[in-house]
Amino acid sequence: MMKKLAAKLWAVLMLMLVSLQTMATDVFTSNRTDFRDESIYFMMTTRFYDGDPSNNVLCWDNQEAQKSTKDPCWRGDFQGVIDKLDYIKALGFTAIWITPVVQNASGYDYHGYHASDFSKVDCRYQSGDGKKSGDVMFQELIDKAHKKGIKIILDIVLNHTGNFGEEHFCKEFDRDTRLRNQADINACMIPNLETLGSDYPSLLPAAQYQRRLAMMKNTDGQNHDPHNYWHHFGNFNWDLPNRWWAQIAGDCVDLNTENNTVADYLVKCYGNFIKMGVDGFRIDTSGHISRLTFCKQFIPQFAALGKQYEDKRLNKAPFFMYGEVCARFGSVQYRGQDNLSPYYYTWKAPKDLMDGFDGSQSYWDTQEIYDSGTGYDAKLMPLCEKDNADSPESNNTFMLNGAWHEPDYSQSSGFNVIDFPLHYNFSNAGSAYGLAKSGDMKYNDATYNVVYVDSHDYGPQPSDGIRFSGSDAQWAENLSLMFTFRGIPCLYYGSEVGFRRGSVIDKGPNGPLSNTGRAYFGGYITGDVEASDFGEYKASGNVAASLNHDLAQHLIRLNKIRQAVPALRKGQWTDEGCTPANGGIAFKRAYKDSYALVALNGGATFTDCPAGTYTDLVTGKTYTGSTITVDAPSDKGQVRVLVKDWKGGKLIDDGAFIYETAAKSLGDQDYDGNEEAGTTWVDETPLQPVSVSLSPAGGSFRTNTVTVTATLSEDALSGWYQIEGQDKVDLTPGEAATFTIGEGMNFNQTKTVTWSATSSEGEKTGKVTYTKVDPNASITVYVKADKAPTIYAWVPSTPAKELTGAWHGKTMDGPEEIGGVNYWYKTFDGVESFNVILNNGSGAQSGEISGITGDIYLEYDGGTSAKKIDAPVNTVAAAKVTLSPNGGDFEKTVTVTATLSNNAQSGWYKIGNGEQVALTPGKAATFTLGADMMEGESKTVTWSATSADNETKTGSATFNKMKEVVIPTPTGIFAYFLAPSDWSNAP
Repeated sequence: MMKKLAAKLWAVLMLMLVSLQTMATDVFTSNRTDFRDESIYFMMTTRFYDGDPSNNVLCWDNQEAQKSTKDPCWRGDFQGVIDKLDYIKALGFTAIWITPVVQNASGYDYHGYHASDFSKVDCRYQSGDGKKSGDVMFQELIDKAHKKGIKIILDIVLNHTGNFGEEHFCKEFDRDTRLRNQADINACMIPNLETLGSDYPSLLPAAQYQRRLAMMKNTDGQNHDPHNYWHHFGNFNWDLPNRWWAQIAGDCVDLNTENNTVADYLVKCYGNFIKMGVDGFRIDTSGHISRLTFCKQFIPQFAALGKQYEDKRLNKAPFFMYGEVCARFGSVQYRGQDNLSPYYYTWKAPKDLMDGFDGSQSYWDTQEIYDSGTGYDAKLMPLCEKDNADSPESNNTFMLNGAWHEPDYSQSSGFNVIDFPLHYNFSNAGSAYGLAKSGDMKYNDATYNVVYVDSHDYGPQPSDGIRFSGSDAQWAENLSLMFTFRGIPCLYYGSEVGFRRGSVIDKGPNGPLSNTGRAYFGGYITGDVEASDFGEYKASGNVAASLNHDLAQHLIRLNKIRQAVPALRKGQWTDEGCTPANGGIAFKRAYKDSYALVALNGGATFTDCPAGTYTDLVTGKTYTGSTITVDAPSDKGQVRVLVKDWKGGKLIDDGAFIYETAAKSLGDQDYDGNEEAGTTWVDETPLQPVSVSLSPAGGSFRTNTVTVTATLSEDALSGWYQIEGQDKVDLTPGEAATFTIGEGMNFNQTKTVTWSATSSEGEKTGKVTYTKVDPNASITVYVKADKAPTIYAWVPSTPAKELTGAWHGKTMDGPEEIGGVNYWYKTFDGVESFNVILNNGSGAQSGEISGITGDIYLEYDGGTSAKKIDAPVNTVAAAKVTLSPNGGDFEKTVTVTATLSNNAQSGWYKIGNGEQVALTPGKAATFTLGADMMEGESKTVTWSATSADNETKTGSATFNKMKEVVIPTPTGIFAYFLAPSDWSNAP
């Protein structure tokens, strides 16, 4: 009878235990309104799991490597994340951080950090059948994650765009969104020739890049970005505040976040994702934006939107934001500078600086900035650099007198950070812990820091370019600290099985992605998994093998321990009264009435413990008294967590790293051998976007008229073209029509031709401009400088046509006084468009000034800075006579064309001492030299031109008759060879 009663009592106790643990889990799940309750699984969406192979797409660059490994860069997708939500929940993670989702454009943009349109989700995230856009698929992911109790953290970029312009600020391309076109840059990126110039398609790739960049950064010395939507800063130092203004990489063109127009647009675009229900933002490259800018332009705005749309988020939790303030350094303070250190961003900016911050567009429109100059505006950028006061310190992270205390957030910025110092020093747990002890007071509250060992960018020092290469035991030790110590733990995808341990994280487009720390992980989690709760699941296939891995099981145990104890999730900490055994780590944690003692890598003795009964969640043993000693094996990753007034007994079963007396492992389950298998991708022939092809496609013409051919795409439904000032002309799909422009146009007059092409996917429009130019006109480059610069000029072609000879070019003519200022000048005949570089002839040179199609005025400092300036005010351009050719040597005879400029009222030329020959403005006259000249004789042609304001300009050119070279008639067969430098004389 007693045995039966005992059995019943035992059953009741077990039911109570299960009930208590279930209640604790339910409370945890329903009350997660503090983001410190979360643990984060970080994935690169395109490299995690492929739920829809029909939308797999190659990146533009490195395609042979993608094909040979059957591993398209755009492989994982939102459907894949949806399919594996239960895997993440089975590991115990409560939140997912995904890489940026907005429309990207670059050769290797699978990661999402090269935006071309902030207002929409990338078209490559659409479903393979095209029925669901990327925006729809992302909404499905958010909704389904929330149903599983999982939060979504969206990675966003405020600092920069890619180098293909941006849809709202500088539209350089139209994007064809059909999946079959995405792997072909020419099929999916349709140049906006009005912005990029009609010659853009014919430029070499390097020149195309420079043209795109110039439209955003004024790098060619012309003010293409008059509203200053981007920063125009040149050289910078990673370790100085000027890194806030600089372009950190070729695909990262720095946005002017101090401009209200830019900031408001970014807030609006990313606010749409808050409205969709994302639970937080991870903000990329935060260390390349000043704290003052964050506090003024972004944090309050995002927080307000978070409050407005709190009903969209899981549990209506406050919107959480944390930033990447990169600090690859061995201490908490970055190289002695507070304002470049992560902790600085957790504090409010000074009120006087906030009050002085005026980023209005009306102000920025007054600023003309070039990267070859200072790169600074007059007010805002210098103001941000004044935000450099010493950072305050805080005890918000620390227990006081052995107990939790109410934190003071009155000076908090509302912005949190990735704990870069801990990350960089996570070569072992002891190093990371020691760094926290020395620096946690510098954060407003380090319990909000997001903590990880490695990521998609870096691992811990000293080999920070690779994924953490430590053993499973070293991983276990680091994870045990992360999940019991202060901060929000975060794991980079695949680390739960040691995926790509020690691999170089990012090689760029140099070799297969499968050989890097950004490899595709999906093959390791195929199969079925169903999670009934966090850390509770059933699984089969490769996903079961991954979940059975010792590290995965270790994570499951750590997540359960952390979720059960508020003090571990949100608590302050201290090591006072903590003596670890065997060189381990020991500390106390407290949050309100939750209190825990933690020992890592062995046992510890704790003194001055508050009265109560402490239960070890690992062993179930209980302890009382103000001094408590707990024993544990001194193995890496071993942990003891003694929780005050815990009623649930032993929480977890024994594992490979956390156990009572002996390690236990589930044993490796074999994978099916296909975990590294390749896949397919969209390989259909690209469909050219419907358009009207015009040939020639705009530009200038030097004939009286030009005949243009207009061809409507064969797969278009309808289309038309329209010459400016005339009626629309309908086109037939696949057929060409011709028209002529130029008749009756004056020199330098333009005509714009617009067109439209309609397909089943909608209408595409475009326009090109034609300019009629004087066939004998010249282009003059005027340069304001202290002394005559050397000018190197060329027409970008293959090969380049050099207009001033080989580098360094030729010294400019002059000076000539125009409007009271001396200008050096160089005139170019018979060329429509060219580029120049100014230099001092001895090493220093300006940036490239490209696309010169008419007279241009520049200012040059004699070194590296050259910028376009306005033509002199209140002056009339000098009248002139253009001679073509403009002097030089000739044989026999030479025919010279003399053209008087349109703005002249009169002019003449004369040969030698002959009579003056009158010229008509805008008209050309020809004459021939040489018939009456002896070989070796020279004749000078002088000219005069008088402008409308009666200013007369004169000039001359000298022509030299050379001896005619007579090539003898060959009497045999000759073979000519280009001799290498190492040839000896022929025998």
